[in-house]
Amino acid sequence: MADATIVLLIRHGENEYVATHRLAGRTAGVHLNDKGRAQADQLVSYLADQPLAAIYSSPLVRCIETATPLAQARSLPLIEDSAFLEVDYGAWQGADLRELAKLEDWRKVQQTPSTFRFPGGESLREVQHRAVTGVEAVRHQHPNQVVAIFAHGDVIRTTLAHYLGVPLDLFQRIVIQTASVSVLSFHDGAASILGMNYLAGLPKFEIKPPDAGTLPGQSTGMTDAAAVLADAQSVGHA
Repeated sequence: MADATIVLLIRHGENEYVATHRLAGRTAGVHLNDKGRAQADQLVSYLADQPLAAIYSSPLVRCIETATPLAQARSLPLIEDSAFLEVDYGAWQGADLRELAKLEDWRKVQQTPSTFRFPGGESLREVQHRAVTGVEAVRHQHPNQVVAIFAHGDVIRTTLAHYLGVPLDLFQRIVIQTASVSVLSFHDGAASILGMNYLAGLPKFEIKPPDAGTLPGQSTGMTDAAAVLADAQSVGHA
């Protein structure tokens, strides 16, 4: 993969908080459920063709459990990095999303997230800043290599919004399902999105960085097979 650094942003697998529409946040001991463990195993074969040089993960156990089968299959160390830690949701941690949706603050976090701070927790601007800072550090550490980062839904969505040049107030439009893979390419210092929300079990994605003559914003070669399939019931923050 000459002259390009590829970063795979991978959301953790399903857990009972996702399955029951609760906001896990940084709650300790949130393990993958049976479906999540199956998703983690599927990622090993789904990413078999990718020449991974390193694997990074949020320190939370649901990300560690998702990343571990892949790390073991590749005989790579799993590097924990707090830059990719879940959002600090403060007083909202552990809450039922259906109950949160009744709050006035829910409307704010949906419509103007760039100005919102979770009660007693982080602002989404802070989340985006630390996650993007983490991605930048990783990609400079691994020039012209393919690396995987296991993280959380809102962390990945705010990061993708940054590299898409999308205002943070629109990041809620990005769908990132459990155990999905989103692909960033860094070529000659310019970032491109090669695909978002790829799911194991669907046709494999093709990494095809821009040609030297491709300008930022032009087509980057995402295959038709990589079209996003959004299942609203499996989209969650936890």
